[in-house]
Amino acid sequence: MIWYAGAILVLLFALLFKLSLLAYAMYALLGVMLVSRWLTRSWAASLSAKRQVDKLAAEVGETISVELTIENTGKLPIAWVLLEDLLPRAAIMYDPPSLAVTGRRIELTMMKPNGIKTMLYQLTCNRRGYYQIGPLVLETGDLFGLHRRYRVAAEPQFLMVLPKVMPLAGYEVVSKRPIGEVRMTYRLFEDPTRIAGVRAYERGDPLNRVSWKATARTGQLHSKVYEPSTVVGATILLDFHKGSHSKSGEPHRSELAVTAAASIANAVYLMGQQIGLVTNGRDAADRIRTEGWTGDVRTRAAAKASAGMKEKSDRLQPLIVQTRRGPEQLMTILETLARVELTDGLTLPQLIVESTSRMPRDASVIVILPKVTMETAIALGELRRQGYAITAVINTYEGDDFASAAGPLLAYGIPTRHLKDEAAVVEVCRQYVLR
Repeated sequence: MIWYAGAILVLLFALLFKLSLLAYAMYALLGVMLVSRWLTRSWAASLSAKRQVDKLAAEVGETISVELTIENTGKLPIAWVLLEDLLPRAAIMYDPPSLAVTGRRIELTMMKPNGIKTMLYQLTCNRRGYYQIGPLVLETGDLFGLHRRYRVAAEPQFLMVLPKVMPLAGYEVVSKRPIGEVRMTYRLFEDPTRIAGVRAYERGDPLNRVSWKATARTGQLHSKVYEPSTVVGATILLDFHKGSHSKSGEPHRSELAVTAAASIANAVYLMGQQIGLVTNGRDAADRIRTEGWTGDVRTRAAAKASAGMKEKSDRLQPLIVQTRRGPEQLMTILETLARVELTDGLTLPQLIVESTSRMPRDASVIVILPKVTMETAIALGELRRQGYAITAVINTYEGDDFASAAGPLLAYGIPTRHLKDEAAVVEVCRQYVLR
C-alpha cells in the first residue's frame, strides 16, 4: 500500500505543476502495479495440490515415499511458484536426523496453463516419533517483486514411526517361553481354574470345593486343592519428565528408555502374559491442529506458523494403557510409545499418586527412570509397601550415577537394573523374564 500511496502523491504533484512526463510515468507505474497485483492473485487462486504417502505407519530403518501433485487450474501461465512441503524442525535438526530426506521437498518451477507438476521425495525413518508431513506452502508473485502471495495447500498427513523392539537372545517365539519356565515367587490367591490335587475334607470347606469323584472312590469326603495365583505380566512405568532428563543426553537417553519399554512389552506379550503402560509423557497427537490448513497468508513465516503442529500442550493427564492381555495390546503400547514426548507436567512421584489405583497388583511394576530423587524413592517404597512387586531400570550411562541412584531404592528392598546403552536392553529384558 505504501507504493500505491507514494505513486498517487507523485501523480497529484505532477498534475498540479503540469509535469506531463512525470505524470505519464506514474500512470504507467500504477498500471503495472495493478496488473501485477491482479496476476499474482489469479496465479495463487488457480493453484491446487494433493499428496500421496505410501504408508503412514513405519518402523525404524524403513523408507517411505511422498508424492505431491500440483496443478494450475487457470488459463494463464504462472511465471514462478516456490513449493515447500513442510517437515517439523525437530525431525530434521539432529545428526542423524529423525527423518532423513532424499530428493526435493523444496522446488522452484513455472506452471503452464492447466499444467501439472509432480514432486517426489523419500523419508528414511531413523528415530521413532509422530511426525507431521506437510502441508505444502505455495509462494508466487509478479516478475517485478512488487507483490507476493502465500498459500497453504495439501492437508498434512501424520507419520507414526514405531519404536525399535529388540528381541531377547535365546528366546524361542514358538515355545512362548524363554529357556526354562518363568519362576514366579509373588503369590496372591488361589486360582479356582487350576486344580493342583485333592486332600481330605476339612471342617469349613465350601461345597463347591468338594471333589465328588474322589469322595465316591474312597468313601470319604475330599476337597480340591487349587494352585496359588502369582504375579503375572507387568505394568511399565515410564518417567518422561523433562526435569529428569539431562539436556546433554538428549535425545539418546529418552529414546533408549522407549526402546527398553517396547522391548520389555514385546517379551512379556509373547509370553502370553498381561502388559500395560503408564507414563507422564505428552502425547504428540494432542498438538495436532484441526483447522487452518488452507487459505492465504501474508508472509512465509506466517504460513509455516499456521500450518505446523502446536509447540505446546497443556494436557497434564498421564498416558495409560490398561494392563491386560489381548492381540491388540502390544500394538496399542507401541503406538503410545511412538507418540510419547518429554513434558514438564507431572513428576514421577505425582504420576505414581495419580495412577496407583489403575495399576493391578497381580502384575509387576517395572519403573524406567533416568535418576532417583528422595521423593521418587519414597513414592516407590510406598508402592512396594502396598503390595506391588517393583523392579527399577535406571537409565544412565555412568556406573557411579547408577550406584548413587540405586542406593535409595535398595534401602526400600527394590531391585535395580542398569540400562547403560542399547546393548544392555537385551540383558535387562532377560533379567526380568528369567527371574
